[in-house]
Amino acid sequence: MKHPVTAALAPIAAAAALSLFSACVKRDAQTNSSPGTSIGVFVPGVMSGSPVYEMLVEGVRAAADRYSAAHAGTAPVEVIVIEGGYNQAEWETKLTAMTASRSYDLIVSSNPSLPDIVSHISAQFPDQYFLLLDGQLEGNPHVYTLRYNQREQSYMAGYMAALVSEAADRASPRRVGLVAAQEYPVMNNVILPGFLEGARAVHSGYTVDFRIVGNWYDAAKAGELAADMIQGGVRVLLCRAGGANEGGIRAADEAGARVIWFDTNGYGIRPGIVAGSSVLHQNQAAYTQVLRYLEGTLTFGIAETMGVREGYVDFIQDDPVYIETVSPELREQQASMIERIRSGTLALPL
Repeated sequence: MKHPVTAALAPIAAAAALSLFSACVKRDAQTNSSPGTSIGVFVPGVMSGSPVYEMLVEGVRAAADRYSAAHAGTAPVEVIVIEGGYNQAEWETKLTAMTASRSYDLIVSSNPSLPDIVSHISAQFPDQYFLLLDGQLEGNPHVYTLRYNQREQSYMAGYMAALVSEAADRASPRRVGLVAAQEYPVMNNVILPGFLEGARAVHSGYTVDFRIVGNWYDAAKAGELAADMIQGGVRVLLCRAGGANEGGIRAADEAGARVIWFDTNGYGIRPGIVAGSSVLHQNQAAYTQVLRYLEGTLTFGIAETMGVREGYVDFIQDDPVYIETVSPELREQQASMIERIRSGTLALPL
């Protein structure tokens, strides 16, 4: 199953970069005398405190374990995890060095910025195979991408934010908040407008107070932004700022506001404050697509989009904390809207 890299090694700088982050490598399977399949997982950030990346690694490991167990007697699939760190400017150098090592049959990652980075790297190493989630790149015969329908995801978040805001205080301005780590194409062109679209489906008068932290870890800054939003009349806000989310939810708790969580189930973080969780099932996506690769059924060169109907995007409705926090009337309205998306009655294409 090896796909050896035929292009020349990258310049010495790439090799040097590899040594800089080699300490981040974690080996998850024992090798033996027979060569097996090696999968590298590039985490564009760090796993700790990043549930989406934890799910990515979880799904890859589960697929490797399943395939290895079904092919006893052969070398197990090896999974190696490399963390790229918070500095996005370093991701391309680190991923180039990872590719230049010629150590992986497949490199798996997840981030909307990865397709552009991989396009550059693939030109240098045209025989390396990549599987990228949460991004889109079509036509490269060694790259498969799966993007989530985050218009659906953000629409569901905006709808619930407006429902809760209406119930909380009709006298306040019809304004919901969005605290984001950074501006990037998916945020500006999909998540922000989708969030507003969902809120305006409840009432056409809604606007979004949109604030940028500037990074994925500054909880103090996120808290300041959220507190200022709330003082300006925002009763419900969406946090999309990674580790900085803690500041936003703390500010909401202190001011009696509510938060909509994104990507993972956040109801248990501060029960009663998180009023909705619009999620991605990234572990399932990673598991399914990596298993397809191992079984030889994954088609490279294509870009797929999957959402609510395929089970990769959802809104958590059965959590006891959600049921306790949100009134039956609002939960029923949210459930009705989600069912329209799932059935195709409400179409929200990217």
